[in-house]
Amino acid sequence: MARVVLEKVTKAFQNQSVVKGLDLVIPDGSFTVLVGPSGCGKSTTLRMIAGLETVTDGKIIIGDQTVNQLPPGKRDIAMVFQNYALYPTMNVYDNIAYGLRNRGTSKKECQVLVEEIAEIVGLTDYLKRKPSQLSGGQRQRVALARAMVKKPKVFLMDEPLSNLDAKLRNQMRVELTSLHKQLGSTFIYVTHDQVEAMTMGDQIVVMNDGHIMQVATPMDLYQEPENLFVAQFIGSPPMNIVSAEGKSEHVWGFRPEKAVLLPAAVSAITSEEMWNARGQVVSREILGSDTLLHVETEKGRVIVKADSEVAMQVGSSVTVTVPWEYIYVFEKGSGKRVGRMSGRVPVSTRAGGDN
Repeated sequence: MARVVLEKVTKAFQNQSVVKGLDLVIPDGSFTVLVGPSGCGKSTTLRMIAGLETVTDGKIIIGDQTVNQLPPGKRDIAMVFQNYALYPTMNVYDNIAYGLRNRGTSKKECQVLVEEIAEIVGLTDYLKRKPSQLSGGQRQRVALARAMVKKPKVFLMDEPLSNLDAKLRNQMRVELTSLHKQLGSTFIYVTHDQVEAMTMGDQIVVMNDGHIMQVATPMDLYQEPENLFVAQFIGSPPMNIVSAEGKSEHVWGFRPEKAVLLPAAVSAITSEEMWNARGQVVSREILGSDTLLHVETEKGRVIVKADSEVAMQVGSSVTVTVPWEYIYVFEKGSGKRVGRMSGRVPVSTRAGGDN
């Protein structure tokens, strides 16, 4: 096991920076997920840690060693790719054993290690099969086993579940998190899927345009986003953003599940008690126990997550209400979060901020 540290790491291709001065500490034994939209620099960052891309500027440290000049094979890492990268002419046993044999591991020790890892990932009954005889999930397990058998300090995974169907992805997410707890190794995992990130990582690094937007636990990201990008990227559906009343330099945000829909005729809720806006339901998405209602209001379009049994019909005139304490305040220009509302008054939640 080892922690990984990035100090002012930059990567440029033909004078265009795609990773811009990253400072990041990945704790020893953590399951850290790099998440962000396509082109944000997350896969390039992973490839620099692996040694598959050179660092333009800055320093990468694995354990106690700076690895900028070390080739991939000397970094004590193992990487699992999106396409599995299995040898089609070899059976499962030989695919897993390939790296050990290249290291000069004895035949007996190789057999012990392969059988041990195969048992952990549930491949014992498939060791004689070729990759073409396996399902997508089984092939992914072979790729994991091949990485695990080397017993590296750090596992690097670049969107390893993206080729699987939805049901199998859910199953493999559970298996990977269980595997991480069993091994206790450092996992660094790249995905563009924020649901995957939230369900798997104990530390999440949100990236955009080559920068780190926030590093936090899943719940801290969801409940305490530091900026508008994180607020709208994390969460499904994303946070609603509306114009701040009388504060042109700010915008306000609230999570869809914090809003309540009332018939438009109900007027008992005043703006002193709750934020509210009148509008009309323009569409709805039924998700089973919940329904997402898209409401066109006088203050902009918002999404409300409601119980399906009481959800309003399309065309209904409604009032959207949100308790003031669930309203976040963001700077319009920078996107930085200022704080939350207390009644109708913004209260700073930044360290050292003024109330």
